[in-house]
Amino acid sequence: MSTELRRLRNYIDGEFRDAADGRTTEVVNPATGEAYATAPLSGPADVDAAMAAAAKAFPGWRDTTPAERQKALLKIADAFEERAEELIAAEVENTGKPIGLTRSEEIPPMVDQIRFFAGAARMLEGRSAGEYMDGMTSIVRREPVGVCAQVAPWNYPMMMAVWKFAPAIAAGNTVVLKPSDTTPASTVLIAEIVGSILPKGVFNVVTGDRDTGRLMVEHPTPAMASITGSVRAGMSVAESASKDLKRVHLELGGKAPVVVFEDTDIAKAVEDISVAGFFNAGQDCTAATRVLVQEGIHDEFVAALAKAAAEAKTGQPDDEDVLFGPLNNPNQLQQVSGFIERLPAHAKVESGGQRVGDKGYFYAATVVSGLKQDDEIIQNEVFGPVITVQSFTDEDQAVEWANGVEYALASSVWTKDHGRAMRMSKKLDFGCVWINTHIPLVAEMPHGGFKKSGYGKDLSGYGFDDYTRIKHVMTSLDA
Repeated sequence: MSTELRRLRNYIDGEFRDAADGRTTEVVNPATGEAYATAPLSGPADVDAAMAAAAKAFPGWRDTTPAERQKALLKIADAFEERAEELIAAEVENTGKPIGLTRSEEIPPMVDQIRFFAGAARMLEGRSAGEYMDGMTSIVRREPVGVCAQVAPWNYPMMMAVWKFAPAIAAGNTVVLKPSDTTPASTVLIAEIVGSILPKGVFNVVTGDRDTGRLMVEHPTPAMASITGSVRAGMSVAESASKDLKRVHLELGGKAPVVVFEDTDIAKAVEDISVAGFFNAGQDCTAATRVLVQEGIHDEFVAALAKAAAEAKTGQPDDEDVLFGPLNNPNQLQQVSGFIERLPAHAKVESGGQRVGDKGYFYAATVVSGLKQDDEIIQNEVFGPVITVQSFTDEDQAVEWANGVEYALASSVWTKDHGRAMRMSKKLDFGCVWINTHIPLVAEMPHGGFKKSGYGKDLSGYGFDDYTRIKHVMTSLDA
């Protein structure tokens, strides 16, 4: 007996629509491996329509006052709170995440982040007006950039949608947002919520695959392209956007080093690092997946971490005891499994290292030790519940190995020595350095990296600034 699949639709110019040519893709729940919905496979006509709607809406939205934009965003935040259970249900179908953790760890920060950017809308800053040339007054205007093409990832579909649209809309831009093809459900629900508050055309959602995203980035209308995704996807976006000199905002992969010194409280470090490494099945670009431990405590630390991994439970969303859910899709399951299958002979799997069950895409919390700096699993992003451990001798070696990858998004240092913590925070080449913790984020502080982790900042006033442009106005005092 077949179950009828729910039909998701694009949201363009204030109304829900099917793809112009009627094409769809099936959307699969990763906790079951079964399809639950269809979504439009948007093509050129759909992208054209969304861009036209955003372009038409831009002048009116640009000319709203900051107070009006703040009021709209505060209404959106309130609506997210009121419809939290609907958002949670959609996100859990999208991702297979635990229901309780989605409720406690995603809804509150999302609402807070929207409210932060509502406030940021009224805090535009620039140099003070002044006479820098005799007889002339200079003024700096900070303006919205225009239509923004935005692509969100599948690891945090709901929260990353907020990180995209909230600063853009707060700054006076209009948006065409594409969720990942594997996780469109919560973004379509967000379109319903946001669309009931904003003028039509200000916020548009098109679903589809990477070709849909490419059409958005290459389209002549957007002034800016923003993507959170893989390095490969980011490089493709940067290349496409360069053809007409669009602004580009990239938040890409990570390979966060976690540097643990001998004076660390091992029990606390293991507890915090295991959660930061396995949460969301390690599908987080800031996850604590690459641990460097000073040699004097290496064996004790590895044993404790392996025990924590063995106790870290994965399972169905309604199980209140699980720490993390499934990997997002079969390709991701294959990627994570492949890293473990290709481990060199000198590596040792201390815990996990296998798929869990045959229903859905679950993978066990895994710890691998005995690794060398040039090993594949050290150099490349796994994006799964896998923590690697290396042993280092001194501070210089820790810095060399920590920085010795192509990614530069996040890192952490674990030590009771304040001077060492400060030295390490200076030397670590990452956009974020946590000290004696790993992974907390707040709306007021920037999130973004260097090197192949991309450029541009999410969250904070810096993230808001990325969605604005600077104009100099000079006027003669003699006129």
